[in-house]
Amino acid sequence: MVAQLSNAAIRDIETVIHPYTNLAKHREVGPCVLERGEGVYVWDSEGNKLIEGLSGLWCTSLGFNNEELIEAATSQMHKLPYTHIFGGKSHDPAIELAEQLKELAPMEVSKVFFACSGSEANDTQIKLMWYYNNAIGRPERKKIISRIKGYHGVTIASASLTGLPANHADFDLPLPQMLHTDCPHHYRFAEDGESEQEFSTRMAENLEKMILEEGPETVCAFIAEPVMGAGGVIVPPDTYFEKIQAVLKKYDIMFIADEVICGFGRLGEWFGSQAYDIVPDTMSIAKALTSAYMPVSAVMIPEVMYEAMLDESRKIGTFGHGYTYSAHPVGAAVALKTLEIYKRDNIIGHAQNLSETFARRVKALEGHPLVGEGRNIGMLGAVELVADKATKRSFDPKMMVGAKANEFVQKEGLILRNLVDSLGICPPLIISEEELNLLFDKLETALDNTERWVTQEGLRSA
Repeated sequence: MVAQLSNAAIRDIETVIHPYTNLAKHREVGPCVLERGEGVYVWDSEGNKLIEGLSGLWCTSLGFNNEELIEAATSQMHKLPYTHIFGGKSHDPAIELAEQLKELAPMEVSKVFFACSGSEANDTQIKLMWYYNNAIGRPERKKIISRIKGYHGVTIASASLTGLPANHADFDLPLPQMLHTDCPHHYRFAEDGESEQEFSTRMAENLEKMILEEGPETVCAFIAEPVMGAGGVIVPPDTYFEKIQAVLKKYDIMFIADEVICGFGRLGEWFGSQAYDIVPDTMSIAKALTSAYMPVSAVMIPEVMYEAMLDESRKIGTFGHGYTYSAHPVGAAVALKTLEIYKRDNIIGHAQNLSETFARRVKALEGHPLVGEGRNIGMLGAVELVADKATKRSFDPKMMVGAKANEFVQKEGLILRNLVDSLGICPPLIISEEELNLLFDKLETALDNTERWVTQEGLRSA
């Protein structure tokens, strides 16, 4: 089978480990080799033109081949291609970026810590929560509550926060300090007749029950994405975050907002927290901060935590955390240009204007015989495939219906991502209304083809 693949595919199979890939199947089918991109489109090595309907991995908000971002990187490379910020060193792009992020943040921010990925940012969040509680004399407060189906990264600690089985299986995870409360997916987990508000009340009550069972004095933080991304693009039900925040405030538990996917206009606001009236204590950002042209992430740190870090530095003699590429000058320069474009070109306003079309097209797909739920907010959405619409019965996971649907999607010239049996939709924010409608036209055709395959294979009764 491998002999029938292209030379590039064979070379890939023999050299590259692909994340989130069935490695055994990959040896048979090989990679999709992408060669170039322009706007919302990418071209593969076979010359096929595809709409990049997931913005890479939820990140290329400004699309591909943006000359201003390329120029920002090139200019900074000519000026200062690299320096670090260890030992008190700094540079103008890092300083200016931190200043701008403080101004944009949906809460009071004292300082900004830079890293390279969302995983590193959330790993840092964990360390800082432990560090902070040690500093203020609460060493017993070490547990962090995440949610089933939440996604927060793949380092040992951040993967422990992630609430997806494949991220834990045979990696000996999660770590014991990491807990997981309910997934707030009303469509999938609400009881018969339970309204969204009633469901949210039950979610908050279950969180409070977990806190009391564990001991409030042992819990330091709760982490959540405003909208769950890799867990299936799960949009929170009405009043959910209002009620969750009330529980956290009652027990003096910090709220970490994971804005890695939702930040920078994706939900129609600068940050997803603003879309749901979340006032976090700390916040993680990455991805669209540079439109993914450079790997940059950041942790927004409140004054109370910074004061504790100062005390620890006096005691220990240093702040013993950081990365070689923290505040990389090229990454910081690209991030500054990205923020400039968001503001100058009103990218968030453009996303808001398109969100009505996005919502209408997603909801219309609920009429398809395969689709149980279409869900979205802003320019982020998903359709969930089901075997039985009336009972919401899912397909047997072994049938891999979502993966097959994704194959049909790609054959139509569209790239999405199957999240088990949900198809995530997250196009670049620069997409035009015409291109957005074309995306959904291609998705509809792919769903029709999937439906025919499901019927032919008799999978609804399997």
